[in-house]
Amino acid sequence: MTAPDASSPPIAPLVAPSGAPLVVLLGPTASGKSALAVWLAERLRGEVVACDSTQLYRGFDIGTAKPSLAERRGVPHHLLGILDPHETASAGDYRQRALAVLDDLRRRSRLPIFTVGTGLYLRALLEGLADVPQRSEELRARLRESAAAHPPGHLHRLLRRLDPAGAPRIAPTDVQKIIRALEICLLARRPLSEVHRAGRAPLLGWRAVKIGLAPPREALYARIQARLASMLAAGWLDEVRHLLAAGLPEDAKPFDFIGYRELRAHLRGQLSLAEAQAAIAQATRRYAKRQMTWFRRDPEIAWLEGFGDDPRVQEESLRLLAARGISVQSSSHGIPHSKPSND
Repeated sequence: MTAPDASSPPIAPLVAPSGAPLVVLLGPTASGKSALAVWLAERLRGEVVACDSTQLYRGFDIGTAKPSLAERRGVPHHLLGILDPHETASAGDYRQRALAVLDDLRRRSRLPIFTVGTGLYLRALLEGLADVPQRSEELRARLRESAAAHPPGHLHRLLRRLDPAGAPRIAPTDVQKIIRALEICLLARRPLSEVHRAGRAPLLGWRAVKIGLAPPREALYARIQARLASMLAAGWLDEVRHLLAAGLPEDAKPFDFIGYRELRAHLRGQLSLAEAQAAIAQATRRYAKRQMTWFRRDPEIAWLEGFGDDPRVQEESLRLLAARGISVQSSSHGIPHSKPSND
């Protein structure tokens, strides 16, 4: 895996736009975002804010790679383990919680450092969300019945009639997304693509400085394999066993997370432990590729090749932030504001 647009300078001095800085660390799973976030927070009066749909849930700790208390090294972390397993997480809910955290950090003059695993949540925070209608289970049921009563592709053809601009962005086989798109079109009485263009409220008063971690592909895959072994040694299987024994419903969302579904299948006798491990490793590699595909679309990310616990990468990230007006000196008196840099 190589950093996108490697031909351009990774650290370019500039006059930053107005607004309090907000550091965003992006990269594939196992790239070391949490380690880098803690290292930067210790030097920049920062606090870490998780931006990950899996880490929101209580009890699902080892497999979602929540940093342990020892790994946090006394740095405050936010938006970890705040939901019960039966609750539903959404980008909109995440945005509201993150805004409350940002208000608190601003009052206490602390630098927010976001560790991003879920790109959609970051986009919801920075760009806002469209004002879409609430779910209608009745309408969804009717659409599912219609799909079952017609040949394959029926719902996608209907979506093309209702939203010709947006339909090509959804695969004809992705029935779940097609149903949601049709639901919005029918309830809002206008195309989904038009709904998404209207009503967004971007984040004001903050400027995001984005750093991406792009370790070499083979090194990342080796790190994924090693982390899987470490998670199992730390008691991941026992964690899943205890969650099942606690009587959580089978359809609880966190049981669909990578690793939890495979280990649950192992405990049910459907997979051997070796088969479960192989499936987890493969699913994690695929997830890392999807994350990078999403992140590469953002031209604002300054990419660093390597892992977040690499001292070279850590120093480069500190230099990059200094070039954008965020430095150890300026952070000693609260959140640094934008200023020209001569680095």
